[in-house]
Amino acid sequence: MRDFLPAEKARRERVLAVIRERYRVHGFDEIETPVMEEYSRLHAGIGGDNEKLAYNVLKRGLDAEAIRAAADDPASLTDLGLRYDLTVPLARFYATNRGRLPAVFRSIQIAPVWRAERPQKGRYRQFVQCDIDIIGDPSPRAEAELIVATLDTLDAMGLDGGSVRINDRRVLDWMLDSFGFGVEERPGVLITVDKLDKLGPEGIVAELRDRGASPAAVDAFEAFLRRPMTLEYNPYGERQIRKALPEGAPDDVVADLVGIGHAVAAARAATPGATAGDEGLADIPVVFDPFLVRGMGYYTGTIFELAHPSVEYSLGGGGRYDGMIGRFLGQDAPAVGFSIGFERIVDLIAEQTDAAAPAVVLVHDRDVPEGELLAHKAALVRQGSRVRLEQRTKNLKALLERAAADGYTAFATVGAGAATAALEVKPLG
Repeated sequence: MRDFLPAEKARRERVLAVIRERYRVHGFDEIETPVMEEYSRLHAGIGGDNEKLAYNVLKRGLDAEAIRAAADDPASLTDLGLRYDLTVPLARFYATNRGRLPAVFRSIQIAPVWRAERPQKGRYRQFVQCDIDIIGDPSPRAEAELIVATLDTLDAMGLDGGSVRINDRRVLDWMLDSFGFGVEERPGVLITVDKLDKLGPEGIVAELRDRGASPAAVDAFEAFLRRPMTLEYNPYGERQIRKALPEGAPDDVVADLVGIGHAVAAARAATPGATAGDEGLADIPVVFDPFLVRGMGYYTGTIFELAHPSVEYSLGGGGRYDGMIGRFLGQDAPAVGFSIGFERIVDLIAEQTDAAAPAVVLVHDRDVPEGELLAHKAALVRQGSRVRLEQRTKNLKALLERAAADGYTAFATVGAGAATAALEVKPLG
């Protein structure tokens, strides 16, 4: 959990403003949910490993005797917890407010979440998530809308060239079944498969054998990983997807994945009716990855991660979670979401200054009357400037350097008796 100095805070707010603006133009509306949710919701078995990282809140009014009595069951002492993501709160929000929401609800949530992580670079205990979700649309159009809005937002932040890796949990289940892995061992197998980028095929196979996975299934998986591949270029589409999978992949899932690519291609090219096979649309910013897993237990269909060529790690991700809202609503509702990794992205954004709103440091002598000083400040503010007062110090250079580090772009000096004199505003640096 971190403090942010003024320049850092201003930078974060500029990036958040871009994210909010781009999400809104794509038809999403911002909501807000409480920072705490009921313990039972946060630990309903749908949050994956994040449930183990939740900060739980003790019941009010507990005394020492009650705490000692619950030593063998500490969970009984808690009834609330800090949210570890924004998806579980959204499901509860939708179930509570469904009657006042449109049939297809497109939401924005931008807010802090908390996890008891082991702090390291890029991983914090309190961090901001930027989520967009669509509830009520079961078609691949919803995934395409999310992907287009996310890539557009990335472009608007100066991070053009991004792409989305995509897979489907139904494909993963079918593929593991075709290799012969039993239903009960698939969660552990997926944990290992998710490490393919780090361990490589040999490391994955070795770990699966160490885990005691079905030997025949591991052999079939190893044979698939070692199969000969032709080095032909295939744009995103049905041919490329089927070549990356064992024979016999389910037609409906492949069709959904292809449809998402077609819709994204048409939107990015701004040509209604275009498809991925049309000339000029071969370079779709979507990449099929049959081994993309993502660890959240609530995903039921498509899953995706946001990639950028400037970094090796993902900048966000999401997927379809059709089964979650039904736990709170009593009936299923289709839902899919995409979350931008704000903390990772903000570190990639170059420092910027707002040229339309000059920031001026007004350096004044100690004996300048307050009325004169504030009159000068008010005049600059009326002209559209942001103004900070600083009393002159012996080391003026250090004062101005600090102001520049805080985002100020110009300065002016005021001495006693300068009430009617025009200020000379000079650029910093």
